[in-house]
Amino acid sequence: MRGLAEFVKYNKVVYTLYYYIGSLLVNMMKLFVRSDQHTILFVSYGGKRFDDSPKCLYEAMLNDARFDQFRLIWAFRSPDSHSIPRGEKVKIDTPRYFSLLLRAGIWITNSSMTRGLYVRGTNTFSINTWHGTPIKRIEHEAKTPRNFLARRTIHDNVRLCQSTYERDIFLRVFNSSEKDFHLTGLPCNDRLALPCSEDEKQRIRERLGIPPSKKVILYAPTYRDDERDHNGRLVAQVHISPLKWEYFLGEQHVMLLRLHHEVTSVQGLPPNSFIKDVTKYPNLNDLIQISDLLISDYSSIFFDYSITGKPMLCYTYDYDRYEAVRGMYFDIREALDMKGCSDSEEQVIQEILTMDYEEKKTISRRFRQKYVEEYGHGTEKTLEIIHQFIIHNS
Repeated sequence: MRGLAEFVKYNKVVYTLYYYIGSLLVNMMKLFVRSDQHTILFVSYGGKRFDDSPKCLYEAMLNDARFDQFRLIWAFRSPDSHSIPRGEKVKIDTPRYFSLLLRAGIWITNSSMTRGLYVRGTNTFSINTWHGTPIKRIEHEAKTPRNFLARRTIHDNVRLCQSTYERDIFLRVFNSSEKDFHLTGLPCNDRLALPCSEDEKQRIRERLGIPPSKKVILYAPTYRDDERDHNGRLVAQVHISPLKWEYFLGEQHVMLLRLHHEVTSVQGLPPNSFIKDVTKYPNLNDLIQISDLLISDYSSIFFDYSITGKPMLCYTYDYDRYEAVRGMYFDIREALDMKGCSDSEEQVIQEILTMDYEEKKTISRRFRQKYVEEYGHGTEKTLEIIHQFIIHNS
């Protein structure tokens, strides 16, 4: 099924047929579906996960009397793999899903609800939290466009953002209006603005099997568009030598490897006690909270992690190639003052061994001041936006 979805996304002729025929069929369903303003449909990462900002908003609704009478529905690729405290589950890409898509008065997603089609309910209020501030170019602005899903003729009523930097990019990319954007901060980042108790950190570390004495390195690289298997699925080639890292850092450190959500498998990483693959761990914020420093490359995690003010390093072993193939909105190496940015693993290891933590924290805070203007109250601000819509449409 995953291979079929990738085939449709990356084959222009097939996608064009899918787009026009699928859009026609789904929109014909409007003749038989009545809109319900008290139904809210949630989708995270195309139905792959129960997490991120949609989950934060959902959990807040469970404790907010204003939403007691609402029908809450989550769409998943594998509904049986997820447990939700209240509401219903539906399998995405099924006739029932598209029926509920048309019925729901409110959509909440961090990517897209319409599965690449031209679909809109009769009176739908769509909220897109998105899933990260971009460093690498996205959609049609990428030097090598990834697929044909940039055919976006339907706009969200509300798009959340945490800075004017990302708002200005999204204005162009999604051909949106400035009035649609709300500088609220991202609901999923609210927790990062609060200190994590030592007891909570210890519980998370125990869950992951991390000894109390070890410092935690969170390594979270993004994907490479040209690293794919024979079915066209994204895979990851991890460009580190586990034994080398363990030799120099293993006595005092442990590494948590967190791959991008679109990556289906990792290659070139033999079993190793120093590196723990936590890609499937359900809560990224847990990993951010317990880590002592971040290593990444061109991932949006830099923006989220900067909220904590902890050190951030970049391992940009393929910067020139990535810039040539994908393109970036700015040079992350310059944004981090070129300090702690390396193109070899030996340099990264040496930086970890000799770093001045306070200096690195200062650089992280400076990065946050420039690129993350709003954080800490995204959930409450977004619920108020939804509530105001409900009042005005009652």
